[in-house]
This record gives sequence, structure tokens and C-alpha cells, in this order.
Amino acid sequence: MLNETQEEILESIWSVGDRQHNTIEAVRKRCTVDFTEADLDEMERQELIVRDQDEISLANKGKSIAEIIIRRHRLAEILVSSILKLKQSDMEDIACKVEHSLLPEVEESICTLLGHPEFCPDGKRIPRGRCCTGKRKAIDSSVVSLKELSPGESGKITYIKPDKHSSFHQLISFGLHPGVIVTVHRKNPAFCIKFENTELALDDNVAGNIYVWKLTNGEP
Repeated sequence: MLNETQEEILESIWSVGDRQHNTIEAVRKRCTVDFTEADLDEMERQELIVRDQDEISLANKGKSIAEIIIRRHRLAEILVSSILKLKQSDMEDIACKVEHSLLPEVEESICTLLGHPEFCPDGKRIPRGRCCTGKRKAIDSSVVSLKELSPGESGKITYIKPDKHSSFHQLISFGLHPGVIVTVHRKNPAFCIKFENTELALDDNVAGNIYVWKLTNGEP
């Protein structure tokens, strides 16, 4: 497992390499985080990079990892700009944060949702993934309204879209917030859920405004 600094260095080397200016100084200017000689020494020890005086390049191992990081970043750019419709000025910063926490299965689902795009918003090519080879159309997991789950099914809360801010704060006070896993206990005569040793009855409209990442096959 690489830390965030190491991932940013690999991404920066990839980026400056595209422009044929692969000096350490060029990488340092491109990188969004500060790094030290010790960071580079450790990455060289892990056979991620190769240094030759003031030049730096990706070793085969580093190139494979960098390609994955670039792929996640560019998919995230499309997600935040096209699907979430965030303004351009926020796109790069948010995409950078998303790329470090995107699980492989989530990455493939996002790519499938987006139709396996080949280019990101600024025209840069997106490296292909496993899901692109067969043009997979089915998404293994998806974000759905809590109301769409059947009794016994579970989901991890992704976001809450209440009709009123007061409803949102009330749900938060109950302990329902993004990241919490909820299970539908029953839907009749009342919609009831279970989470963290708590059972709670929800109005149908409230349940409809809680969106979860549907969990399958016992995934955490």
C-alpha cells in the first residue's frame, strides 16, 4: 500500500513524462504535495522509480501503479463535472481527493456507469480498465434510494437528500449519516430499519430521500 504522497509523486512523474520534461524539479512543480529526498529514496528502494542525476522516470512497477492512479483521477473528473455537475474550479481538487479512496470495484462501477469513457473533460486519454475490455454494462453495486431495498437487504448511506433541513439534522441526531450501514427490517405496516443496534421507523418520504450504496454478497 502506497501513501498519498507516493501516489501523488507517481502521478506527477506520469504527467510530466507526457510532456518529455522528466526532471525532478519539473515533477516537484507539478506535484500537489511537498516531497523530500527521503521519499524518493524509499520509492527507489521499492523499485517504483528510476533516478539518473536530476532526471526521474517510472520503473515498470511504478508505471503500472501510476496508470491506475491516473485512470481513477480522470474518471473522477468526469464524475464530478458531468454527473455531479460541480463547477470547473472545484473539479481538479475534488477529483484529486477521490482518486486516493476509490476502491477497485467502485472504480469499475463508475466507469461502467459513465459508459467506459476514453477521454477526460480536458481531452486526456483515460487508461483502460478490466471492465472496459468486455464493455461491461451491468453495475455490480449501485446507489439507490433506501426505499428500493427489500427487507433483509443492506446499504451504506452515501448521502441524504431531505425535503427540509430540519429533517436532515434530525436524521443526523439519530445517528444516520454517510458511511453508516443500514438494513431494512420491514416495509409494512411501517418502514423500519436497523443500524448499529438501533431500530428506527421512518416515514416513506424520508426513506425515499436516503440514498445508499447497495451491499451484495456480504460485502462490508
